[in-house]
Amino acid sequence: MSANPAPAAMRATDLATPPVDDIARRRILTVLFVGVFMAALDAAVIAPAIPALRAAFGVDNRQIGLLTIVFSLCSLCSTALMAALSDRFGRRAIYLLDIAGFAIGSLMVAWSSTFGMVLVGRAIQGLSAGGITPTASAVVGDLFPSDQRAKILGLIGATFGMAFLVGPVIASIVLVVASWHWIFLINLPIAAVVFVMSMRALPSRTTVTDHPPFDYAGITVLALMLTSLMLGINRALDTALGVTLWPGLLALFAITIPLLLWIERRAARPIVPMTLFTTRQLRTTWMLCVGAGFGMGSVIFISSVAVAAFNTPSKRAGLLLLPLVLCSSAASVGFGRILNRLGPRNVMLSGFGTLAIGSGMIGLGAAHFWVYLIATLFIGTGVGIVVGGTLRTVVLDEVDQRQRSAAQALVNIGIAIGNLLVIAVLSAQADHAGGGLAGLSVAYLTATGVMLLMVMISFGLRVKVNAAVNATAGVSSSVV
Repeated sequence: MSANPAPAAMRATDLATPPVDDIARRRILTVLFVGVFMAALDAAVIAPAIPALRAAFGVDNRQIGLLTIVFSLCSLCSTALMAALSDRFGRRAIYLLDIAGFAIGSLMVAWSSTFGMVLVGRAIQGLSAGGITPTASAVVGDLFPSDQRAKILGLIGATFGMAFLVGPVIASIVLVVASWHWIFLINLPIAAVVFVMSMRALPSRTTVTDHPPFDYAGITVLALMLTSLMLGINRALDTALGVTLWPGLLALFAITIPLLLWIERRAARPIVPMTLFTTRQLRTTWMLCVGAGFGMGSVIFISSVAVAAFNTPSKRAGLLLLPLVLCSSAASVGFGRILNRLGPRNVMLSGFGTLAIGSGMIGLGAAHFWVYLIATLFIGTGVGIVVGGTLRTVVLDEVDQRQRSAAQALVNIGIAIGNLLVIAVLSAQADHAGGGLAGLSVAYLTATGVMLLMVMISFGLRVKVNAAVNATAGVSSSVV
């Protein structure tokens, strides 16, 4: 795991905490689901609020875009940090910190008198949201046996689909009956309930150990690497400053990769343990995480296809995504339940294969409404499968308990990188092909090719879930 592994005595002490019972586990799941749903919901409610925020603070479209950029950047950069802190100080402490930070950020946004304060609040929200999902996933790995993890992580994955389904609806209702401030203030009672429930439900860490020095150099270089990659791909900084910076940013990203490897190999407890890249299962999983993010991100252009092909009003085009979101949520839950029967390889083959079919149908026949509608069902089902619990389950089964949060953080980072890549690649393909329906068709054929590549990579996964950890899973909660 690192150049200077923890003493054996510390490892033995960490693993000596007694297990929790079934009633306690149900309470823990409630806490995790609500917390993850709250963080996912905030990403979905911002779009309907943008016109009101733009009018309230007198900013233009370029400036208002910073709301999403700041949140995404801080969330991406904090994921590994929060994961490392939860491995170091316990799951409960960091989960509570993230919930409290999210509430503080929400309150700051709602009370902001300037647009700068809004951005600071969104940054705090992003920093906190970045730790909620990997910490929750690590708790599942700590407390539940392998044969139950896939189902639970599938349910956690389904919460994202439900958040994106109900988020815009909730925001629109709030804007009708109240001001935009309440879109963020509504987080406060939810966060308060989750915080109190977490204090009662999540097991506390009972051991106090001497930790090796924190990997400050590693987290700094990792944040620099992810920041340069994100800004280099979306070119947001170029747009904001009116200068061309993206080639230099991508070059900086390339330079930081070997620098991060050099630092992490020498760190006493690295922020990104190199052992997370030693097995074929893990290397394959990281590639599939990027592919899953690519497939999930391709959904963003589906509404544009409806506008271009059927002259659907842009305000109503989003309604055509409701069947897609429902299929995504159902597939995430359903395939989580049958992962142990099908095995990771077959599940991911099904997911990426379904995504390839849906993307191909849009690429070849989007001008026909029923072809388009059926294609969205395939895409929604595929997204639900690939971003559900399968990849997270594989990771939990492959890594040591003290690396679970770090591993779950890499899952999030991989998916986020895929999201960035799909927007850059498909938008460039669509523009290069002339825009409109013809350009979008070319873009989705490109997405089809990427999904087929992921199908081939999926053959690198094992056929069955690793059952070797069942005997030890769920017997310790020392890092919770």
